[in-house]
Amino acid sequence: MALPTPYEKLWSQLESVRGDVLKEAQGLSQAQADWRPAPEEWSVGEILDHLAVVEVSFGKLSSKLLKDAGEGPAPYPADLATFPALPAFPPGPRNAPQGVWPSSGKPVADLVSTLGSVRTRTRETFERVASVDPRPHRWKHPAGLELDLSQIWQMQAAHDGDHLQQIRSVKAAAGFPRG
Repeated sequence: MALPTPYEKLWSQLESVRGDVLKEAQGLSQAQADWRPAPEEWSVGEILDHLAVVEVSFGKLSSKLLKDAGEGPAPYPADLATFPALPAFPPGPRNAPQGVWPSSGKPVADLVSTLGSVRTRTRETFERVASVDPRPHRWKHPAGLELDLSQIWQMQAAHDGDHLQQIRSVKAAAGFPRG
């Protein structure tokens, strides 16, 4: 399905950052995937698991918002050329809500495979989302921000980018297994 231009750009962002995440995960041994730079920090494997869990959650959230709209969500308006920007999050560190915490010790090959299958389902959800006007479908983020459907997926791209940097930091940390 052809997506409206703003959604096509957003999908390209999602795919680009996911490609970079998968490149960082490529060739990792299980020991590397499970290694943590500190006891309270996540391993690369846990980050990959978290990314999949969050993306599934955003897919379910998007489906719920569309379902709650009833029979007639407004179609995507032809004159909507750009999306509102993602609002700035409050400064400081944030902890993931407990519902999207990762599991540890999953086989790295399974984590990579799961990211692929999750993305396939996300594309199906994304096509449904792209068929409606995203602005009236709103969700209040736990950080206090109110986001529309397009901003939820902008947040997914930014979230993946944040964790991409975290993966790179874990791999660059002193003590990271080299084989």
